[in-house]
Amino acid sequence: MSKSMVLYLHAHQPKRIKPYSIFQVGKDHQYFEDEPGVDANNELIINKVSDKSYLPTNYLLKKLLLEHSEFKLSLSITGTLIEQLEQWRPDVLESFKELVSTGKVEILSETYYHSLAFFYSRAEFVKQVNLHTKKIYELFGVIPTSFRNTELSYNNDLAYWADQAGYKAIITEGWEPVLGWKSPNFVYRPSYTKNIKLLMKNYKLSDDIAFRFSNQNWEEWPLDAKKFSHWASESGQDSEVINIFMDYETFGEHQWKSTGIFKFLEHLPKEWLKTHGHDFKTIAGAVESYPSRDSIDIPQILTWADTERDLTAWTGNEMQVDALNTLYSLESSVMQSEDKKIIEDWRHLQTGDNFYYMCTKWFNDGDVHAYFSPYDSPYKAFIYFMNAYRDLTVRLIQEGIKI
Repeated sequence: MSKSMVLYLHAHQPKRIKPYSIFQVGKDHQYFEDEPGVDANNELIINKVSDKSYLPTNYLLKKLLLEHSEFKLSLSITGTLIEQLEQWRPDVLESFKELVSTGKVEILSETYYHSLAFFYSRAEFVKQVNLHTKKIYELFGVIPTSFRNTELSYNNDLAYWADQAGYKAIITEGWEPVLGWKSPNFVYRPSYTKNIKLLMKNYKLSDDIAFRFSNQNWEEWPLDAKKFSHWASESGQDSEVINIFMDYETFGEHQWKSTGIFKFLEHLPKEWLKTHGHDFKTIAGAVESYPSRDSIDIPQILTWADTERDLTAWTGNEMQVDALNTLYSLESSVMQSEDKKIIEDWRHLQTGDNFYYMCTKWFNDGDVHAYFSPYDSPYKAFIYFMNAYRDLTVRLIQEGIKI
């Protein structure tokens, strides 16, 4: 019986808002321009992550793609990251192009600005998806046929939209409360759709790599490729797809080179392919090769974030809700301005990280939020964001636009 590992990696870096004070409102319109010596310095972060993660991971993946005829993978890369690589690290962008040129790497479609626009403005959402598709075609010469929304956020409405838009596949989290007795290790059909198929992340196996790999207190530490391949092979009776979804930055940034993460990746294809019937498939390849085993009904919003697997990582407190609502309330005014820079800044402010940094959750989820944030506190993130928002309104008023 055939069994396919579907490896999907997501690459993203936001344009972080600099420490932007109320005294800069109306005077300084550069919210994302780097300032020396601050943790939100985008150029420094891009260089660090490029050298620790993107370049070595892409080098290793290309080597594995050339060595193993059955090895394939899927990836996505946000417009905000692409812009910064074009500006500061064209060598990294070239390394991504080299991966895609092998013909064994699929690129997924998503929102250009890594935003939550689907849940706030369908028109803006569609514009961002189209911008991303155009950019991917310009750089890589491919048109994506699979879709992922920001942070794997998903519901029936999104699947219906993606089906109508002509996508063959869509992905989300494989969480027990929505799966019920079902397994994430099969291809499904989203409710109320005709053609599109759904792949759901096997979060237990994915998180063994993404989160637990370097935890020496974990009872399964150390994890090697042989042990992991055995787990994946034994994951559920008659399983067909093992969906390993994680951040690109897992390799070298979240899990440092010293943990052995690159050695793990290097040996994974060989170990998985040792077993007869095992192969690798892209997301598009998986939905072409396997039938839908059942339908999945998800009326609520599902994400891959935090223990709740909902939007509360971005909408869990009044600061976040206020910031999101006030930003999207500017949409008609921003579009009326027809000012490319105003529109671009408004869209960069939509990037989900800006609201993630405002999260005030406690315990493990709070620790994760603090790890990713460049600011001293969620309140600083909110203040800098709202000051940038206020400056944006000043610029619109100066353009003669009614707010």
